[in-house]
Amino acid sequence: MTNSLRFDFNGISALVTGGTSGIGFAVASGFAVAGAAVTVTGTRSKASDYDCDLSRFSYQQLEMRDKSAIDALAGDLGSLDVLVNNAGANFPDGKDEWDPDGFSAALDLNVEGAMRLTVRARRALKASTMLGGASVVNIVSMTAFRSTTIVPGYSAAKSALLSLTRNLAVHWANDGIRVNAVAPGLIETRMTAPMQSFPELLASEVNKAVIPRMGTPEEVAAAVLFLSSEASSFTTGSCLAVDGGYLAQ
Repeated sequence: MTNSLRFDFNGISALVTGGTSGIGFAVASGFAVAGAAVTVTGTRSKASDYDCDLSRFSYQQLEMRDKSAIDALAGDLGSLDVLVNNAGANFPDGKDEWDPDGFSAALDLNVEGAMRLTVRARRALKASTMLGGASVVNIVSMTAFRSTTIVPGYSAAKSALLSLTRNLAVHWANDGIRVNAVAPGLIETRMTAPMQSFPELLASEVNKAVIPRMGTPEEVAAAVLFLSSEASSFTTGSCLAVDGGYLAQ
């Protein structure tokens, strides 16, 4: 017995920041399989610099702290149907996020770049004719809801991105642009890979969820595609947790 869900994004354009690995790559791949024309961003100079196959996407080099590069990318957009703000990382430049400079760098990378790109892309999103309206999906985190003593800057940035999601949803409602967020739980990606070296820490985190396992990038991608589809045309300003029930406990 199967109960799989398929989306049709033929004729749709999507921009996925940080789409070269992990959740971003799964999101971009999901859109591409569904027929969308997908552009992904990454920090390396060209797509061939990555180990994964990016041939199904258009590639754009982008550092999310480079304001002029963000402005240039947004300025080159014609019409855009879907924007997924996924790019981000903790410990930017290896800095301690309890240090004010490290904290500031985390905010710059994880929320300020996304805010700048989204606002600069407003014209292109407003030009979308996609049924259900253009869609912005911000990838936040469980750290937006619960404290962390390891990456306070990342946590603060994700909290701010969640707040920005709600404010933009209201501010842009008359533009036909929906803005939502997806909050992944513990997902098996390159960013969480170091936890495998600490079995007790990993087990402790896994057991905080009702479903005691790590999630997959594809499970997060499914939520992003849903929020970008006509099926969610009455949904804006919301946050969908893909966390195995972590927040329910």
